[in-house]
Amino acid sequence: MPLSEHEQRLLEQIERALIDDDPKFASTVRSTDLRTRAKRKVRLSAVLVVLGLALLIGGAVTQTVALGVFGFLVMFAGGGYAVINYKHLSGVGDIRGADKTTASAPAPKQRKVPLKSRLEERFRRRYDE
Repeated sequence: MPLSEHEQRLLEQIERALIDDDPKFASTVRSTDLRTRAKRKVRLSAVLVVLGLALLIGGAVTQTVALGVFGFLVMFAGGGYAVINYKHLSGVGDIRGADKTTASAPAPKQRKVPLKSRLEERFRRRYDE
């Protein structure tokens, strides 16, 4: 939902006040990219998956059940952490890079035609030709 003109003006005033009060903090916040943090987290999760796999294999080789279970849990946690951070990495829902002056309301969702109906229509067109 887009902001009203009044809300946009208030937001701009708050931004200007922040820049005037603490310019160093404002530049840090402005230059921070959420994807950089997400990339770091996905790399960490990949390391956790590899470490968990190594622990799992080590537990199987030494026939230590507790080590194998711990390795599986570490590997599972790393995979889950990667899935959670993938949304930020892909930039879905990230409006930080959007131009504030040209931001508009999202287009209304079009009703999707069911697959069966599309296939039937395609068959009819092919049969009629």
